[in-house]
Amino acid sequence: MNQPSGGRPSTDVLLRKLHEQPQVTLIDWLRAPAHVHYKAFRMADPPTQRQQSRSEFQSLLETLKVSGETVVLRDAFGYGVKEAESGDRLIVIWQAHTEYYNYQIWHLPPPGTSGVTFGPLTFPTYQLPGRTLGAEVCRLDILLTQELPPSPDRLRALLPGRVLYGSRMLDEQTSVLTSFTPDEQGRERYWVTVGSPRANPSHLKDIVDNLVRIETYYHLLLMQKPLFSAAIDQVYKFEQVHLQQREIITNHIGHADSQALQRWLNSLTQDLLKTNRMAGMLHFELSASVPYDKIVHSTLESLGEKPLEAYRPISDYVLKGITGVAEGYQQLLKRVDTLRNGFEGIISIIRTRVDLIVEAQNLTLLQSVDKTTKSQVILQHTVEGLSVIVIAYYLAGLAGYVFKGFQEMGWLANANLASAVFVPIAIGLAFAVTAFSKQYLRKKLAGEQPAKEAGKSEHS
Repeated sequence: MNQPSGGRPSTDVLLRKLHEQPQVTLIDWLRAPAHVHYKAFRMADPPTQRQQSRSEFQSLLETLKVSGETVVLRDAFGYGVKEAESGDRLIVIWQAHTEYYNYQIWHLPPPGTSGVTFGPLTFPTYQLPGRTLGAEVCRLDILLTQELPPSPDRLRALLPGRVLYGSRMLDEQTSVLTSFTPDEQGRERYWVTVGSPRANPSHLKDIVDNLVRIETYYHLLLMQKPLFSAAIDQVYKFEQVHLQQREIITNHIGHADSQALQRWLNSLTQDLLKTNRMAGMLHFELSASVPYDKIVHSTLESLGEKPLEAYRPISDYVLKGITGVAEGYQQLLKRVDTLRNGFEGIISIIRTRVDLIVEAQNLTLLQSVDKTTKSQVILQHTVEGLSVIVIAYYLAGLAGYVFKGFQEMGWLANANLASAVFVPIAIGLAFAVTAFSKQYLRKKLAGEQPAKEAGKSEHS
């Protein structure tokens, strides 16, 4: 069968997006030395703020007066390039991810410049970006230079902090040095030696992308620690309350009355609602910790880190900070789920107990109704028997008057004898009248019921 022609354009667009690599063209603008500022922001409402961050990036390009001819903009990635008359080049890169978005701002001094320094970007007329969306995740200040790594003494003057970390990454010529300590502007500083003067521009992009990826996901993992610590205490309190409630209920549920069961249900339901609310919040905040942890580990492995003499390996600091964090988050989520299931189990047991009590009450009520129905049947038969006697008595009495009249008229010889003979006949007549009346009423009621049902069906 031929595919409908209307489906081809959307498929082609999807394939183009899957294979599109807008960052490839960015590489043509890169060179060393370079000074890079990086900022990442965690969005509070990603579906809304992701598009807002795109508009924010466009506004930043307009503020910096970046020409539209050097701008590339996609749904979740974009960059703009501006060159000054002095030969300085400014590259502003924006990228939106699932939970955060970031900026890489590159300052490339004119070719032949001796070097770059930490601190504010020195591109002419450069202004810091305005107010951004979401909470700040991290700031980095990265120098990409072709110079040999400085001595530890000189590096201590450049990098704040007491402990220096350094490793060779990607190849033997690339060295990364840092202290993981923010400077006065809150930026962590990285000195990156890229080696040969003919350093591949794609190599520059790779090393920066890997560093910012490690730093961003490292901070995203650790940003949840205050929430984790507070939740641990709250879960512990809930667990203690749940254990006490379960012990009390287990010991007293066998002889508890309906009021006690209702009181337990109300209390446990409130605790379950609080637990569900806490579980929903924790799952929202902590569920991504495992993939974030894997991203950090896989990125470190892909860099092929090798030790650098006189420095502690960079991976030591990173892995020490996140080891066990993601696992701890997941264990907390499991504890919350176990607590929630425990509340639900106890509530289910109490409801079962309530159902048994209700069923017992219903059974007692049915037995009482059954006895009442039997009594009513017996009473009905008694009343019917009395009705036959009463009707027979009145018929016999009326017939006695008639027979006495016939005797006075000479038509009967003995009225008392005729009355005595008529008594059995009166009883038979009374029984026939009663039976006929019952049968007539039953037919009438049976005829009215279908008429009512037909009327209801017509109205509906």
